[in-house]
Parts: sequence; C-alpha cells; structure tokens
Amino acid sequence: MGEGGTEATVHLLCLAASSGVPLFCRSSRGGAPARQQLPFSVIGSLNGVHMFGQNLEVQLSSARTEDTTVVWKSFHDSITLIVLSSEEGTSELRLERLLQMVFGAMVLLLGLEELTNISNVERLKKELRASYRLIDSFLGDSELIGDLTQCVDCVVPPEGSLLQEALSGFAEAAGTAFVSLVVAGRVVAATESWWRLGTPEAVLLPWLVGSLPPQAARDYPVYLPHGSPTVPHRLLTLTLLPGLELCLLCGPRPPLSQLDPQLLERWWQPMLEPLKACLPLGPRALPAGFPLHTDILGLLLLHLELKRCLFTVEPSGDKDPSPEQRRCLLRSFYTLVTAMHFPPEPGQQEEKVEDVAHQAQVPRACYLVSGTEEPGTGWRLVALQLGPRRLLLLLSAQSPSHGLRSLATHTLHALTPLL
Repeated sequence: MGEGGTEATVHLLCLAASSGVPLFCRSSRGGAPARQQLPFSVIGSLNGVHMFGQNLEVQLSSARTEDTTVVWKSFHDSITLIVLSSEEGTSELRLERLLQMVFGAMVLLLGLEELTNISNVERLKKELRASYRLIDSFLGDSELIGDLTQCVDCVVPPEGSLLQEALSGFAEAAGTAFVSLVVAGRVVAATESWWRLGTPEAVLLPWLVGSLPPQAARDYPVYLPHGSPTVPHRLLTLTLLPGLELCLLCGPRPPLSQLDPQLLERWWQPMLEPLKACLPLGPRALPAGFPLHTDILGLLLLHLELKRCLFTVEPSGDKDPSPEQRRCLLRSFYTLVTAMHFPPEPGQQEEKVEDVAHQAQVPRACYLVSGTEEPGTGWRLVALQLGPRRLLLLLSAQSPSHGLRSLATHTLHALTPLL
C-alpha cells in the first residue's frame, strides 16, 4: 500500500471476537513487511471500543485521527479484523476490501469451520501461520490490483484462441472442468467453469499461486470461501515454463501422479511458442505492439459483469513517475471514483430505491488534474464508464485536459475486443 508517502505503515490485527484474544498481527512499512508490532494495550483498546459499541447495538466501522485511519470488521461473530493505516489520504473503501480479502485468504487455507468454531486458540494461531505469506502480499506494494477491484487480474495473450483450445482439451483429458493458465498471479486463459468461480476465490486462487515460491508441481488443499467454505478441494499446479503455471481445481481425483509428462507433452509441447509469448505479459498485460496513445502512462480496464480486469503501468516506462508511483496513483483514483462518482458495482451492495431513482444523474466520466491545468505540469487521471466496462487512465502532463474524454473513449473502444 502506498498511495501517499512511501513510508506509510499498515498494521493488521486478527482477534477472536468472543474473547478478544489476538490471533496474529502483521505489519508493513513502505510496502515491505515490517517486524514492528503494536503494544498489547493498543490492541486491547482498539478491540475494546469496538466491543463496547456492539454491546450498545452500535456498529463501529471506521475512525480517523490526524495521521491514521482505522477500520474494523467482524466476520461470522467469530473473527474480528482491524486495520490501521498511516497512509495519507487512504480510503475506508480500500481498507474494507483489504479486510474482506484477508478473511477470504484465511478461509481459503483453513476453512470456515476452523474460524467459526474456535475450540483451541493456540492451535488456531499455529494453523493461521500458513496464511501469512498470502496476507502479507496484500499489505505490500503488489503489481496486482484484484485485491482492491475484486476482479480477476488478467493478461491478453497474442494467441489466445490456440491456448484456449489446448486448455479445454487438457482439462477433458485430466478429468476436471476447472483449469487455468497463470503468469505472475494473472490469468492468461481459463475454462468456462474456472471463470464461473465466485468472489473471492476467483481472485484469491491466482493470487495465491503468484505468491508461492517456485515449484515444479504442487498439490495444495484449499477451501472456496464462496463455493465450498467447509469442504476442501485440491489445487494442483504444474510449471510449464518458469513463471507460467497450469492450475487445476479438483476433488480427490486425479492424483498428481496421473498428470504425467506424456500428458503434458501431448497438449503443451505444440504450444511452446505461444506459451513463451505469455512470459513478458505479467506486468505488461497487453500484447506487444498494441497501439496506445503516447500520453498514456498506465491503465486499468474493468469488466464489472465478468469481474475481470487489465492493469498495467508499463506504457512509456522511460518517463516519470516510477511504476510504483503510477500504481499508487491509479489505485487511489480507483477508490475515489468508485466511492464518490460511479454507481455501485454489481454485487457490491444492494441498490436503494433512491439510488435507482437517481441513476439518470450518475456521471459516466470524470477526470482529475494534479498540480495546475496548464499543459506540461502535473498528471492527468480520467475515468470513463460505458456499459459494463470502466476505464481508468493515467496520462502525462502534456495531455490537455479538454481532450481527456475523447482520448479515453478512443482507448476504451480499442480495448473492448480484449475484455
């Protein structure tokens, strides 16, 4: 996290809701894991004020001090998560979604039963250590954005139809309907059944694969927070090329040994060149040579119905600001337009009667200029929504503000066939 200062500190607390016993505390500073821990008295006070409100039937969800934003969230009356961020201008929306992802990660790796029926706190503390790597990746400066958008990070391969055909054939031969190709935590291609996975597992599974150390093959037990929170499935991963993994979600069968080299060779050896072409796509997301305006420094394209997104800060990489700053600017702008301007995203919250009545007044485009509006100073950020698609662009200082909507509209039309 780091939309503001680079040395922002984030503390994440997990407590047993009934007893207030801390289960873990994870911290990051400047986007990197930190050993700095909160004093027990502070943890007790933060949990105490939340419990005090609950006893009076008051739901305390967030608070701000001069330099810190705090968000509380309880899950199933069993787990309380608290996040504190010293990041300048951080939004409650960002922190609420962080807590949703953290609890989703806990369910993914431990199952809901372990978290809702806590019989042995010490044992639960030990089991939760398995989720630290995934949780820490949410607190760090990630190149992904699905934790915030709740959409699957994707890339567009140059020969997508060939890969899709091979993926479908391999899935049938392997005996599972849930198969995907993942590069650097982003989905390259997937079967229809994989795409139908619910939130948050659709985001969490590729993110988990991207967060794990490299390994030729894995047989990893996972729960699906939405689809199967109490019955585990198996996540099988096979490295086709360094950084490019084949992922299968299945039940007791097939055993990992059944996915022998002959089966892999049959389906993927002919695809070697298209697979190699996927490797640089991680941070770039778009195929090489895709025409983008020279003023574009970064983009985020969301398909709100399919729950997929393309995110890159690679264009014009030789110009300021740095990739880290570009990601921070786009993340911050996304939270602003989502919370303030655009209609609720599908599945985010129920529409109230007055919201429906005012749909005609909802803006379809907005822009933000940092610094002055004079060409050559500051950065330009523009957001445009057309149908199910929402496009956010970070543009160089040379881009005149009067041409932002036209540039965004042209870019969205060019990207539409990809997502």
